[in-house]
Amino acid sequence: MPSYQQKQLLTSLFQQTESILGKVIGEWQLVPHDLFASKPAPDKWSANECLQHLNNYGRYYLPAIDKAMKASPSAPAEQFHSGWLGNYFTRIMQPGSDGKLPMRMKSPQDYAPKTIVESHLVIAEFIEQQERLLKLLDAASRVDLNKVKVGISIAPIIKMKLGDVFMFLIAHEVRHVQQAGRALTSAGGGGK
Repeated sequence: MPSYQQKQLLTSLFQQTESILGKVIGEWQLVPHDLFASKPAPDKWSANECLQHLNNYGRYYLPAIDKAMKASPSAPAEQFHSGWLGNYFTRIMQPGSDGKLPMRMKSPQDYAPKTIVESHLVIAEFIEQQERLLKLLDAASRVDLNKVKVGISIAPIIKMKLGDVFMFLIAHEVRHVQQAGRALTSAGGGGK
């Protein structure tokens, strides 16, 4: 399994999160609801639904990460060694450099968007979650990403290393922010 310098990994994840946050604040915050909620096709998600989906995951993972870090105080390690499950989840989630997805997948029903919520509320929650994620990434520099474990959303009894959870979560965000951008472009809102 791949290994990473813990400090460099956290810096990279922090930068990816800042980039996502900058895009949402700078480009999407003032997009009218009708464009943000416009589906590119009947069976495709709108930008609004993409962010709702990410918000659903954030509602689980952000408190779970915070709780796990507080419950497992440890000194930071030099290296983070990805686990097989975390590495697999990140690999299948992370879009390639060309934006292509390694695998298409269906969202678990508990995390799929159920109704159309006003876009400004969805975006505001997403921004708040990204700011919280940045704080958690900063706090993670003071713990061992190998030793802190977090239960996964679909089966909390199954735990992954904190570093893997961060990598999966941010790969998942990159995937759906790109999808939201495509939906906005399709709606005429210039989302890329």
